[in-house]
Amino acid sequence: MEYEIIVVGAGHAGCEAALASSRKNHKTLLITSNINNIADMACNPSVGGSAKGIVVREIDALGGEMGKVADRSQIQIKKLNSKKGPAVQALRAQIDKIVYPQEMIKVLKNQSNLEIMEAMVEDLVIENNKVTGVLLKNKTKVIGKMVILTTGTYLKSDVLIGSTRTRKGPHDEEPSLHLSDNLKDLGFQILRLKTGTPPRIDKNTIDFSKTRLETGDDKYLSFNHDFIYDYDIENQQPCYLTYTNAKLHQLIQNNLEKSSMYGGLTDIVSVGPRYCPSIEDKVVRFSDKERHQIFLEPESVYYDDIYIQGFSTSMPHDIQEKMVKSVSGLENAKILKYAYAIEYDAINPTQIKQSLETKIIENLYTAGQINGTSGYEEAACQGLIAGINASLKLEGKEPLILKRSDAYIGVLIDDLVTKGVIDPYRLLTSRAEYRLLLRHDNADIRLRQFGYEVGLIDEDRYQKFQEKLNNIKELETLLKNKKLTPTKEVNEYLENINSAIIKDGITMYDILKRPEVDIEKLKRFIDIPYSNEIIEQVEINIKYEGYINKALKEAEKMIKLEMKKIPENVDYDAIHNLASEANQKLKTIRPTSIGQALRISGVNPSDISILMVYLKKGERND
Repeated sequence: MEYEIIVVGAGHAGCEAALASSRKNHKTLLITSNINNIADMACNPSVGGSAKGIVVREIDALGGEMGKVADRSQIQIKKLNSKKGPAVQALRAQIDKIVYPQEMIKVLKNQSNLEIMEAMVEDLVIENNKVTGVLLKNKTKVIGKMVILTTGTYLKSDVLIGSTRTRKGPHDEEPSLHLSDNLKDLGFQILRLKTGTPPRIDKNTIDFSKTRLETGDDKYLSFNHDFIYDYDIENQQPCYLTYTNAKLHQLIQNNLEKSSMYGGLTDIVSVGPRYCPSIEDKVVRFSDKERHQIFLEPESVYYDDIYIQGFSTSMPHDIQEKMVKSVSGLENAKILKYAYAIEYDAINPTQIKQSLETKIIENLYTAGQINGTSGYEEAACQGLIAGINASLKLEGKEPLILKRSDAYIGVLIDDLVTKGVIDPYRLLTSRAEYRLLLRHDNADIRLRQFGYEVGLIDEDRYQKFQEKLNNIKELETLLKNKKLTPTKEVNEYLENINSAIIKDGITMYDILKRPEVDIEKLKRFIDIPYSNEIIEQVEINIKYEGYINKALKEAEKMIKLEMKKIPENVDYDAIHNLASEANQKLKTIRPTSIGQALRISGVNPSDISILMVYLKKGERND
């Protein structure tokens, strides 16, 4: 059996990787240990959220699949932070956990150039430091020019509950027992990480009168840029909000030693996600807080399991029962699935390039939780980039490297390969220094050209995108050319909308810079035959023009530093006066540019100056 690209693992990273490579006309094999778990949502029943929702839009802009499948599977959708600035707005959807994988499997099965195999991969086939295939558990060798590992939490995974440790993966499945050891033998540094999941409870045993209703938005929203699915806005599935309390906090404090993380197990070396902590962590780390939010979220319209968002724990089952019943509205709740923590192997992501190809083995790519991330969205975007770049390498082309000013995807990958991880990495808006540029509304404007150039956006979608760009320019030109004059009618209207009167003529473009004025309020003076999408984009461009231009100038400075390349074979030991920590970090990470070197922890500006002098001397000697 021979393939151009082999993808190991069919979670969110694996699905995107396999679809990207097969859509680029490369014969692709997707290997999964259980076909029934393709695109499984093992933890929360949602897609998107702060920063993450923007990533899903970016995936779609590049030609990925997650946004479209999420739109077809959502049972509630809303825009977060809609009353705040556009830099922090993002979509979040409750997803039907039955429908989402079904929809993704349909896409995979209908995709040409793609085969799916149910098998366990135990080892890689390596020749002359290049991967040439994989070895299955049954000793079958599958040949492939490129291999992408997207193994999720299955590498030597242990489920942790109280004082028990059981070697198994999510859904009580067999984990991968040997692959991470074989990666270690090849020279990879293996990390031990941990994540967890909360209990699921029976919807019919909740007293919703003690909770607060959380509904979806009352207008059509979508992750994908091409069309909005016709869903029933009036009948979105509700979520509910409740809170922890002093009784629960005391119960946790009294039983901390029974939690796997706090004494139940003494052999834990893994680190859990800092930004998605267990309920035990919240109570211990934020002991000054009287309460924490708990969201009750439906998992599917086809069954009654309710996911308790914010209630991850590794307490024994009997303590979990008491914990759940101490929450307002859950006094009589029936637990259908108990919470657990899961410990698993990952690789140190500083051992991968910005293309997601590993530095140690050529033609081997890694994506998703194996790189130390958490979250469906973080996994999916890595899978997409790995699939694109493995394909581009096959084609003899340069990899697609997204800059930090291009996309949250660029921020994520740069953080991984430059800084590494000590706990499961989660995307946050605060990680992006150019977040005003990386907005929900402009993901296609930033990235669709890239998607078209790599071959994942077809001509029809690209022409529609070009039409959108033209419409934005046309509307901006119209607003610049149309003036309001200080007539009685105009000034009376401005006073009615609590805006200052004008004494001279002013363009509609300039008056839109006033925070209280929007295009809708100007329609009595001008005909604006454009869609709401175009209007929103133009309003943001106008109102935040100064801030956007400032951010662009800052990004340009960094881009200039990114263009100052560092040779791959530079001998850092030959650079005199480099601090010892900088020398060690530079040798380990081997940055490709001065810009990347600047972002390495432990490398100071003085070290950068010394490095730049050394590189200039080398250029002169050449």
